[in-house]
Amino acid sequence: MLSAMRRFLALSTRELVEQRPAGAGEDDVHFVEALVEAVVAEYTAPGDVVLDPFAGYGTTLAVSERMGRRAVGVELLPERVRATRRRAPSATVIEGDARRLAELGIGAVDLCLTSPPYMTAANHPENPLTAYATRDGDYRTYLAQLAEVFGAAGRLLRPGGHLVVNAANLETGGTVTPLAWDIAAAVAGEEHLSFRGEVYLHWDRPPPGVTGDYCLVFRADAQPRQ
Repeated sequence: MLSAMRRFLALSTRELVEQRPAGAGEDDVHFVEALVEAVVAEYTAPGDVVLDPFAGYGTTLAVSERMGRRAVGVELLPERVRATRRRAPSATVIEGDARRLAELGIGAVDLCLTSPPYMTAANHPENPLTAYATRDGDYRTYLAQLAEVFGAAGRLLRPGGHLVVNAANLETGGTVTPLAWDIAAAVAGEEHLSFRGEVYLHWDRPPPGVTGDYCLVFRADAQPRQ
């Protein structure tokens, strides 16, 4: 688990804007490089493998590469794959669906750090796991499929490795979706992973619609839990 001084991370909205890659929208990048630096430094050593199954524009991969780790990412959208390959030229970037993570031949990893595409519990027909391209979105199905993705990531982790998921609770139209807590509950049911706690991300100016932002920390068990 992150040390006591890291259970609370102060983040800058200015850095989020300044670091946004060309072509990325306001909702496309959820975390700043400082967050990746803190998590990678805490849970890996140089030469370790860092996986991001929702690679997006490659923040996790670029920072991990810069810190001397081997970076592997999976991204559904071809234009983002191309952008990430430019941003992290030594990383392995796979164009594919994170829901098929177990089929992609990635091999063992030491850390999985990611932020999945977000969904609210109501009035959200667009499916985040198809890059919002289809209108078959269902919140319970979305959570179940995220649990499957992170369960597959857990099986790739070496024993004692960590899965760190950045997720926020969201407010839309006066209704709060406790997305972070719902993801934590869904993933905690996976037999290869143990929930180790959360890190609160304190933004100087919270992103629009975010009521609370967190990193959820899971550890890969040496043996599946009974």
